[in-house]
Amino acid sequence: MHTESEFATFAGGCFWCTEHAFLEMPGVLSVTSGYTGGDYDNPTYEDVCAGHTGHAEAVRIKFDPAKVAYRDLLDTFWRSIDPTDEGGQFADRGSQYRSVIFYHSADQKKEAEASRDAINASGRFPKPVATAIEPAGKFFPAEDYHQKYCLRNPTHFRSYHHGSGKADSLDRMWRDPEA
Repeated sequence: MHTESEFATFAGGCFWCTEHAFLEMPGVLSVTSGYTGGDYDNPTYEDVCAGHTGHAEAVRIKFDPAKVAYRDLLDTFWRSIDPTDEGGQFADRGSQYRSVIFYHSADQKKEAEASRDAINASGRFPKPVATAIEPAGKFFPAEDYHQKYCLRNPTHFRSYHHGSGKADSLDRMWRDPEA
């Protein structure tokens, strides 16, 4: 039986790091870095970084729902961000680095809300989840040099990922309390 692919869109700070979390995931067919959530047509990286477009750096994931469930994508997303940070992610500050789940269907919205509520109920964090849940809108792919950045520029990516504090913070934040 042939299943149709679906899309998931997440903003979680720098799109290089968000992209990295999903690239090797079974069932993920493609990951595209880009810009969404604003009202400015055809933004460039410079436009978005200036913080005046309303867009966030984001990734659009094409996935096979027969091979990976949306809830698994959500779990990967949550574990790649600090969901309580209202002002960006780690060293990346500003609305262009905000965390957002952009849903593509009523089912995705329901699953996103349930996953957010479960994190809030878990008591893992001292503050409530600040990640927004919004309808997906127009998505603008980023410039070619941003696509698969972690694979094209692995040394710079690792330096950025660790130098920003993200890698160590995520490890502490999401570590199993029993470990």
